[in-house]
Amino acid sequence: MNNIVKLSKEVKEALKENKPVVALESTIISHGMPYPQNVETALNVEKIIRENGAIPATIGIINGELIAGLTKEEIDYMGKTKGILKVSRRDIPYVCAMKKDGATTVASTMIIAEMAGIKIFATGGIGGVHRGAEITMDISADLEELAQTNVAVVCAGAKSILDLGLTLEYLETKGVLVLGYKTNKLPAFYTRSSEFDVDYRIDSPKEIADIVNTKWRLNLKGGILIANPIPQEYSMDEELINKSIEEAVREANEKGIKGKELTPFLLSKIKDVTGGKSLESNIQLVYNNALLAAKIAVEMNK
Repeated sequence: MNNIVKLSKEVKEALKENKPVVALESTIISHGMPYPQNVETALNVEKIIRENGAIPATIGIINGELIAGLTKEEIDYMGKTKGILKVSRRDIPYVCAMKKDGATTVASTMIIAEMAGIKIFATGGIGGVHRGAEITMDISADLEELAQTNVAVVCAGAKSILDLGLTLEYLETKGVLVLGYKTNKLPAFYTRSSEFDVDYRIDSPKEIADIVNTKWRLNLKGGILIANPIPQEYSMDEELINKSIEEAVREANEKGIKGKELTPFLLSKIKDVTGGKSLESNIQLVYNNALLAAKIAVEMNK
């Protein structure tokens, strides 16, 4: 299906020659960080992937066209242009037909990566089951995508603004394997662990690659979640983060903020409460995930 997706020359050649490729999302560029820090971060992530033997493919939608392998100029455009839509699975037909610009979430990045033939994707944290979802039914489309799309996702766990226990229960119901890289506990994005266990601890990129390749060789549909804790030196104080989250969730409820606007609002509030430290942690965990994804991609290709 990669004739549906516009591939950069570099990505096209890599896929043709069966070289390792790592997909990257664009929501973090358009909605996750201020300009120009967002563009600098995106380009640094690509650099880390190249330095570790793989080819980066930053994914986005420009003028209705699905792109795997945004150029530097396109990344800059995504980073500084106002009004770029945040695109999940449901939004892709509208954005393409109306020739709009769209920044891809975890779900839509997985979809476009699979169309292009890319098997692994590095992001910050996945969406999940929101707190109070037993009443609101607010559950991220990321979880459904992991259940049905054949792309492995490296992340720093689920964002700690979510209900982590219910997120893991949902993933279990959908048959999504959750691996912890050198950890038995699910990382909570800004912090290295939570009270919840992953399915299996794995200590090397090669073993992860073997598990991913085996799943698809057995024709078992869906992705695998690879939880990679934030580096120790950038991990934040758990008490401070939890306090920040509780304050942000309370304010969001008072203001009636929900749906796709909720996560950016909560992350922005946490950034304010932590004096900007959460943004630096966010950047570093993305770098760390890109590094691991590149190593796994190389092993998957061997």
